[in-house]
Amino acid sequence: MKRKRMMVGLLALVAVCVVTAVIIYFYVRQRVNFAGVAGDARVANITLPDGFGVQVFADGLSGPRFMAVGPDGVLYVADRGNDRIVALPDANGDGQADEIRVVAEGLNNPHNLVYHEGSWYVAVTEGGVRLDDTNGDGVAEGFTTLLDTFLPPGQHSSRTIAFLPDGRLLISAGSTCNVCEEEDPRRAAITVYDSPVGQDQLTGEQIYATGLRNAVGLAIHPETGAVWATNNGRDLLGDDLPPETVYLVEEGGDYGWPYCHSGTVVDPDFGFEGACEQAGQPVVTMQAHSAPLGLAFYTGDTFPAEYQGDLFVAFHGSWNRRVPTGYKIVRVPLDGSSPIGPVEDFATGWLNEDDYSSDGRPVDITVGADGALYVSDDKGGFIYRIYAEP
Repeated sequence: MKRKRMMVGLLALVAVCVVTAVIIYFYVRQRVNFAGVAGDARVANITLPDGFGVQVFADGLSGPRFMAVGPDGVLYVADRGNDRIVALPDANGDGQADEIRVVAEGLNNPHNLVYHEGSWYVAVTEGGVRLDDTNGDGVAEGFTTLLDTFLPPGQHSSRTIAFLPDGRLLISAGSTCNVCEEEDPRRAAITVYDSPVGQDQLTGEQIYATGLRNAVGLAIHPETGAVWATNNGRDLLGDDLPPETVYLVEEGGDYGWPYCHSGTVVDPDFGFEGACEQAGQPVVTMQAHSAPLGLAFYTGDTFPAEYQGDLFVAFHGSWNRRVPTGYKIVRVPLDGSSPIGPVEDFATGWLNEDDYSSDGRPVDITVGADGALYVSDDKGGFIYRIYAEP
């Protein structure tokens, strides 16, 4: 026991030294401001456009990440800090969850979930699992591990899954580093698999798209079926480079990383002349270090007409910028798949402008069955509900 305690203490000391070294490195290299990730988690004073309101839909979660609406109209959440999937029913329609109902637990850092042909599919650090609810009571009796080979986690440990219209399954995985040449072609890429329905493991593995440093958010356009992805750019190129991006991802596409960023920025360490000439171009560019994560097309019927079909993106917020940025929800006006206006703030207030501390960090956006936008906050453990006022 004494040797075990000494080993645990040594590992803790090493961890503290590593974190301290990273902080010193970034501070000396860029004079960064870590204030954005500081501050106590609490309900944010959110500012919205005229005609919209906001309320706390649920609290008491631990690091909630991505969400999805089930066939029953209930909001389901990957409660990552608790290693579980939960359901948040609102039977009386008052805009507040009646309870936190556990659907499945014992999962390894679940990040997102998708309901497909009778089952929930969940992205976890090592790959993906399918939840099995054989008696239909809304609680999984167990889960089937479909893939467990996305290890070690590396710098980016979250995985995101989505289904193509043809039934194939996508999994995105970020890079293992800030910038490097990966040994595993599935890192900094999106991988595609055959339909997993009725299967005990994923088959037909192929690279769907590459050169995406950290495509955390995936969304399928409700009309075109095209894949849209947020992408987090590399660090240590200053406060304003490279721009954060949203890509309309094509099968077989290469989006440049680690040689080219955002379609135009040649990497100073790995780039070369002409590195950006063949790289896929983003459909949207945004302020560097905003950390765009979840994205959603508005498909509800309660927002004003000018919001119909528009894209909403959650900014998790910077952790290594002189002046913190992000910590908000932005709107991209669209005409089909084409932006028709600049990126504009929609929901702000998680970042305190007086001292740049943050009350929370938005992660994902989902359109609820009631037409409201639901926003997860993994710092505060909240789910917010943004609605159009009558």
